Amino acid sequence: MNIKMIAADLDDTLLRDDQTVSDRTVLALKKCRDKGIKVIYATARGQSAQKIVSPDWFDGYVRMSGAVAFAGEIPVYRKTISTVEARGLLMAADKAGISIAAELSGQHYTNFDLSKVWDAMDNFEISDFKTLDVEAEKMYALPKTETDIELLKSHLPKGSSIYTTRYNFAMILHEEAAKAKAVSALAEYWDIGIAEVAAFGDDAPDMGMLEYFGVGVAMGNATDEVKSVADYICDTNENDGVAKWIEENIFS
Repeated sequence: MNIKMIAADLDDTLLRDDQTVSDRTVLALKKCRDKGIKVIYATARGQSAQKIVSPDWFDGYVRMSGAVAFAGEIPVYRKTISTVEARGLLMAADKAGISIAAELSGQHYTNFDLSKVWDAMDNFEISDFKTLDVEAEKMYALPKTETDIELLKSHLPKGSSIYTTRYNFAMILHEEAAKAKAVSALAEYWDIGIAEVAAFGDDAPDMGMLEYFGVGVAMGNATDEVKSVADYICDTNENDGVAKWIEENIFS
């Protein structure tokens, strides 16, 4: 198998349930890089990713579900949404009592106390959406009902898209902000072909990667929808699924 690049989601993929990465997984990633295989992570997280994984394990990364991509510290891809253009969405959600936020470079502009949802989250400010003017890398909401989701969809700004995870977390992104597109930009930067990329994931935001690249690997704990588009299904995130697949298919 001629793999020149590994792209893996973080939560429920590389990360175990306790938000750590096993020694076995770290070693598998190191062996890939020693062999000249580029290793990146592709996550919905923003700068919080740097608190749970070491940059020393990777050649680059995709954050905000594909809104930004970096090769080391070199920016390669960026797609944002203006909060001015999204003002209708932000204000409609706020009026309906839906928790919503815009995120830019690790700062969260919200209508709710983020620390009550995620412990120790202090990089946020309660904002007036009537005057907020930033280029958001990602907007996200915490809908409680299907009606909430439909309201969000009905107020999407032009050129944006929305999807929800299995945890009822809704993300609003630039329509060109997708993990597959951002990972492709990194592959092109390193002159790596689509067929030479192996992508790992577990949830809806990862499906594009698994379908687009040469090898798509769904975690054992992935949703059935994700598994249906994968070329392989590996073990779960709790049982070193990524590391085991690498050992068996790249180094065996």
